[in-house]
Amino acid sequence: MKKYFLIIFILFFSCSEDNNLPEIDPVDDSYNRFIMMENLTENIIIPSLENLDSKLKTFNTSLSLFNSDTSMDNLSVLRSDFLVAYKAWQYVEMFNIGKAEEIYYNLKSNVYPVNVARVIANMNNPSLDLDDCSDTRPNNCSAQGFPTLDYLLYGIGDNDDSILLEFKNDSVNYKEYLNTVTQKLISNTSIVLDDLKANKNNFISSTDNTMTSNLNMLVNDFVYYYEKGLRTNKIGIPAGVWTFKIPENVESFYAQDLSKELALEALSACKKFFMGTKFGTESDHGESFKNYIDYLDTENTLSSLIIDSFDNSKSEINGLSASFSNQVNNDNIKMLETFDALQVTVRYLKSDMLSLMGVDVDYVDADGD
Repeated sequence: MKKYFLIIFILFFSCSEDNNLPEIDPVDDSYNRFIMMENLTENIIIPSLENLDSKLKTFNTSLSLFNSDTSMDNLSVLRSDFLVAYKAWQYVEMFNIGKAEEIYYNLKSNVYPVNVARVIANMNNPSLDLDDCSDTRPNNCSAQGFPTLDYLLYGIGDNDDSILLEFKNDSVNYKEYLNTVTQKLISNTSIVLDDLKANKNNFISSTDNTMTSNLNMLVNDFVYYYEKGLRTNKIGIPAGVWTFKIPENVESFYAQDLSKELALEALSACKKFFMGTKFGTESDHGESFKNYIDYLDTENTLSSLIIDSFDNSKSEINGLSASFSNQVNNDNIKMLETFDALQVTVRYLKSDMLSLMGVDVDYVDADGD
């Protein structure tokens, strides 16, 4: 199966398909998909990866300083650089294609909640292999990446003083494991970025309307990420949409006040990618999914609905606590309302946009959406 879940569900969530859109049959169109793929790849995907690569290397520089001078000031700098890198990741996670899918890049970067017991076991394992991310035996996907950095920087003690003492304690290997996880993130990012740059032309030119074309897989990756990575993992699972509330399953649980900031960043990344906004800008747009569906739907009905739903979801997220775990514990209704807002966009993207483009869904849906 191409895609993976953080948690597998057997319950189903149903949604209404009544969105008042006109009935439009997909057509064998003459839209220039190559120009769209060129903009998305050269002006968004590659720059997003380059930005993450840069931010991780900055974090690594701060880590070296922290290792040589384990002070509260240097821990604060390290945490600040961690947030910057984690925000940069939000612009990359949706692109689980090519080399990223091959090396399980997403699974090695952002599976949460972190498996603390596995982290502790790994710290004392001389034959540690972080590339072990199999589905058939205990694996290390949930003991590396950003969630593990979150735990190491914020969760190994009850307060900042005790965390600093743990890093200074020579009888445990927190510093060593922090370095191991960081180097793996940097290495995996470089592998994905270098491969995409080397094969850019082939990637861009794969624009046929087939299940295996890069364009169709990219469309599916985008929709899948919005539905599962953003709506389900960041909001739905902690809020207990399908089962019960799980406040400890929020993104960046240990830092506590980052989950909202990361969700807003992820939503912004999705909207900008849909609109073809060149990375690092706010209004410099190139050819995009929006342009493509506007070409097919000349009244621009669907794209307007999608953009409005992005904005409505942003308003809902802005109304949440900075800590999603606190939000779940204290006023979970707002989390559920945010999920509902995100679900509106899922319906437009997954049912209407894919239908209009004539693109089939290529992943298995386990929660009924």
